Amino acid sequence: MSELESESEADFEYRWLKLRNEMKARFGKKPDLNAMLLLIGVQELGQGAGPFTKEQKQDLMHIATCRVFSISGYYELERVDEEGWPHYRLVRPVPFANLKEQERMLQWHIVEYFDSLDDA
Repeated sequence: MSELESESEADFEYRWLKLRNEMKARFGKKPDLNAMLLLIGVQELGQGAGPFTKEQKQDLMHIATCRVFSISGYYELERVDEEGWPHYRLVRPVPFANLKEQERMLQWHIVEYFDSLDDA
């Protein structure tokens, strides 16, 4: 059983809501899933808040998705290019899931990502 499956739904919902409320206190509005991914992408890039083009924002969200899924060993950092952008490689396929399951999986990994920053 994975960590994702072993956590009760109520515990998970509490952790997700707590994180979103912390982000609201920090940034003035409660971020949705896409905004959380963008925040993580900006954090991982480490070059400040932008400005970013629409394409760069999509790239940042992709970086974030790879980074959070690296927690469970689906991706690993392959290299950082000359402009400082991280590139990940798929290590093993992310399990097929319906949209609701995909969203929950992302949310769980996002919570774990921010928890790991708090522990650092």
